[in-house]
Amino acid sequence: MIHLLKTEWLKINRYPAFWLLLGICMITYPGINLIFLNVYQEITQKESTTGQIVTMLLGNPFSFPEVWKTSAFLSSVFVFIPAILIIMLITNEYNYKTSRQNIIDGWSRTEFMWAKAIDVLLITAIVTVMYATVAFFMGLQNTVDSFQPFEQVYYVGLFALQTFSQLSLAFLIGLLVRKAFIAMAIFLFYGLIAEPIAVNLLKYKFKSGIGRFFPMEISDRLIPAPAFMSKMDEAAYQASLDAISSHIFLTLGLLALTWLIVYQLYLKRDL
Repeated sequence: MIHLLKTEWLKINRYPAFWLLLGICMITYPGINLIFLNVYQEITQKESTTGQIVTMLLGNPFSFPEVWKTSAFLSSVFVFIPAILIIMLITNEYNYKTSRQNIIDGWSRTEFMWAKAIDVLLITAIVTVMYATVAFFMGLQNTVDSFQPFEQVYYVGLFALQTFSQLSLAFLIGLLVRKAFIAMAIFLFYGLIAEPIAVNLLKYKFKSGIGRFFPMEISDRLIPAPAFMSKMDEAAYQASLDAISSHIFLTLGLLALTWLIVYQLYLKRDL
């Protein structure tokens, strides 16, 4: 396992796109949080009645412990950035024939798939550390009353599970298509346009909840919208919190299915 990790790190470390997309993540993750923080502060720091009412109703979603959930939700919007990197990593294995070379060098197909799973885990870990760092320092800066920094820290685990699930789907698409730009287009179109439209059509037009079982939606519901975006509907907000536990199991099931398909596909495919 150690030699697989070293080999994959050598591949990633020498890949310029890895550092480029990592840099983009380092800008966008704190950026989206700071944008919403500034908007929130502009509203609540006004001495008008509106500012006082908003502060009373919503509290401070950027203080501990609520910041873990708020930052997780905002940061998850940019999961498509590491997803693009995952697609590029797997499609490059075919473009540059490195997967074939690994097999020639003595790797089994199972070892190759373990190596690719390590890639997805590594990117997930990096992204999760970025989110957790942003959330922690935002909480430190904005907490003025009760200091409970670890009360909702479990959202770090939920964020990691959500990210790993969606990056695994990106990996599957890349493996199926093998062409980087086509795979990226399919993933982005499905994740950002097709599935959200389908979920909302089913929910609001056909009054059906089946949309929550769609591949991306399953893990999206691990992190519901933060309090300041949804407390106007307390019942819906509480329902989204109650649904987290069931979606943990659904996400784990989807992950098992995704990697089973990946493994079987790679075993039967010509190199």
